[in-house]
Amino acid sequence: MIYLDYAATSPVNPEVLDTFVQVNNRFFANTSSAHKLGFEVGQLELKARQQIAKLFMLKENEVIFTSGATESNNLAIKGVCLKYSNRGKHIITSSGEHASVLNSFHQLEERFGFKVTYLPIYDDGKVRLEDLKNAITDDTILVSIMAVNNEVGSINDIEKIATYLKSFPKIIFHVDATQAIGKINLLYNNVDLVSISAHKINGFKGSGVLLKKENVDLAPLLSGGGQEYSYRSGTTNFPYEVCISKTLRIALEQQKIHYQYVKELNKILREKLSEIDGLGFNSPIDASPYILNFYINKKASVVSEALSNSDIYVSTQSACSSKKKSLSHVLKAMGKSNLISENSIRVSLSHLNTKEEMIEFVNTLKIILKQIK
Repeated sequence: MIYLDYAATSPVNPEVLDTFVQVNNRFFANTSSAHKLGFEVGQLELKARQQIAKLFMLKENEVIFTSGATESNNLAIKGVCLKYSNRGKHIITSSGEHASVLNSFHQLEERFGFKVTYLPIYDDGKVRLEDLKNAITDDTILVSIMAVNNEVGSINDIEKIATYLKSFPKIIFHVDATQAIGKINLLYNNVDLVSISAHKINGFKGSGVLLKKENVDLAPLLSGGGQEYSYRSGTTNFPYEVCISKTLRIALEQQKIHYQYVKELNKILREKLSEIDGLGFNSPIDASPYILNFYINKKASVVSEALSNSDIYVSTQSACSSKKKSLSHVLKAMGKSNLISENSIRVSLSHLNTKEEMIEFVNTLKIILKQIK
């Protein structure tokens, strides 16, 4: 098997899985329980929170555990807007965001009367700071820009955007860092809210974190017992909290080594794919090496199925929208034609891949393209 869909999800690290089993066996009590076992579990939960806070140089109350990036994005975006609507009702995002961000903005626009500016992305898949500057008004309260695009790997200059937005104390800056954390080095010092998902970096599905600066308040989306500083009520998923702490620690410790290795894999892949007539790249040359998106002169869905039958797994769109018969909104926003948008393939890599797999994938792809009329 050659798995090339790591931007969709990744296998759980055996070390993390072992921690999950141990924690579940020994510490099964509810962290809210008043008895000794509940207290012990609560202390371990606090330790996990503190460890994550330390990794990002934050305070423990600036770490909110969630069920994943989708919930983190929803809580950040809707939480800010519903809390601070008295300050203004203008919000800004980009046209290339993940569905969980775009649909949150759509809902705020359609149901709650917010005015939304969707910044364009260009042929490199990035937003322009100048466009953001021109979009800001006196009513702007939120800007949400992804760190790394999940379809083409384009890297936005988060540090430059964050530095600029510091001049606007009323504006809160949110970053969906799902495809960046543990993979590429970005500074989040001046970012107010950061969404993280565990399963993209060899952790568990259904596990995430929202990093929230202390001076930012949120309207909770869930009402209940007041867990997670009342921002996210519900019985604590303690095993996942311990595991995401370990997942993040391992990913960040090994980030530099893994980045260099994957960068070399990406280079090999680009060189080999460049040999194929009628193939072109959608991912810019300076994209995250973990994602390589290209178009072909054959029907991508047919090619993807043929690769799957050869035990090689790629994606034709983001996993969140791949089962819907629609053109990639990211590629369309980049100015790509319908033909290119419909016939593009995303390969997403990991340190678990090998150079041999890159060569075998391209050789198999060449054979398939010749066989398809």
